[in-house]
Amino acid sequence: MTSVSEQTGNWLAHFTAQAPAAPWIQALRDAAFQRFAELGFPTTRDEEWRFTNVAPIARTEWRRSLAGAAQNVAEEARPHLARHALYDQNAFAALNTAFLNRVNFVQVPRGAVVAEPIQIVHESAEAGAATHPRTLILVGPNAQCAIVEAYLGTGAYLTNAVTEIVAGEGAVIDHYKLQQESPEAFHVGTMHATLGRSANFSSHSISLGGALVRNDANVTLSEGTEATLNGLYIVNGRQHVDNHTQIDHAKPHATSHELYKGILSGHSSAVFNGKIIVRKDAQKTDAKQTNKNLVLSENATINTKPQLEIFADDVRCTHGATVGQLDADSIFYLRSRGIGLEQARQMLIEAFARAIIDSIKIAELREQALSLLKANL
Repeated sequence: MTSVSEQTGNWLAHFTAQAPAAPWIQALRDAAFQRFAELGFPTTRDEEWRFTNVAPIARTEWRRSLAGAAQNVAEEARPHLARHALYDQNAFAALNTAFLNRVNFVQVPRGAVVAEPIQIVHESAEAGAATHPRTLILVGPNAQCAIVEAYLGTGAYLTNAVTEIVAGEGAVIDHYKLQQESPEAFHVGTMHATLGRSANFSSHSISLGGALVRNDANVTLSEGTEATLNGLYIVNGRQHVDNHTQIDHAKPHATSHELYKGILSGHSSAVFNGKIIVRKDAQKTDAKQTNKNLVLSENATINTKPQLEIFADDVRCTHGATVGQLDADSIFYLRSRGIGLEQARQMLIEAFARAIIDSIKIAELREQALSLLKANL
């Protein structure tokens, strides 16, 4: 309890120094900070954080980036803000909600088709600062859009982000998260999508930067919904990236696809923990989850844990994970065709990652991701 009190004390001054907000925002702030004070930062004794030690975040006295006066959040956001990415069991989500200030609020009206991607860029440039980006995206029934969230920065800092996405009936959403934080930075991100009947939702997470990164991606499906979660993480040096996903089949006749791929080298480490929940009434569920990892160094470590929790009896669900190295026969084949060893390795590594990159529908972003892949390799 002493450590929790110390952690809370480090944030209390920042919390009380915030500019005043609308009463309903302040009520959210107060409840969230109280919950953060009760939870404290997670430790490796918590099963969900077993392989990710956030002590470097917890023991640092971060400066809070100046944000000015509290923003007037649109009234349309009120029924949804902090109602999907719940903070009762997530200390980082609670901390983000405690510092609700400026909300990136995107609203796509019923039936609208947004031709150009909606881009939201979070850039940190203040060393030693902690920022808490908050995004709320409401997409009306039968509307269509693509959203790109990019995280950039220089120096050592903390980004603690929460994104909530609400899809109306029949909506179509393509969501992309590109994480290119500084090599010294810490990034914790929570995304929760709540999908209406017959909605179609896909999310692609690409993690390239950061010293310590945690991505939580959660989706709640309704009847007839189709959801796709894809991810690519490339870690080297002493980087650590943790991807936790949860796909909740709450209603029948829904389909989900999940493919996460990791490339590890140096002394890096990564975690994949993917959970699919099929509720009692979610008959005719079709769910597939796959995690594949390419380990290029004897010193790199991957901990992977695909999970199924099934409470219905008429379902089709599969899950699996693989960990391996570059195939020696493939390298031999390429070298026998006059290709050098390093070029052969690069070709095989790129081919491994292309399954994720090629699924990106935005041409410009797809080319950018491919360029970043080559640069990181």
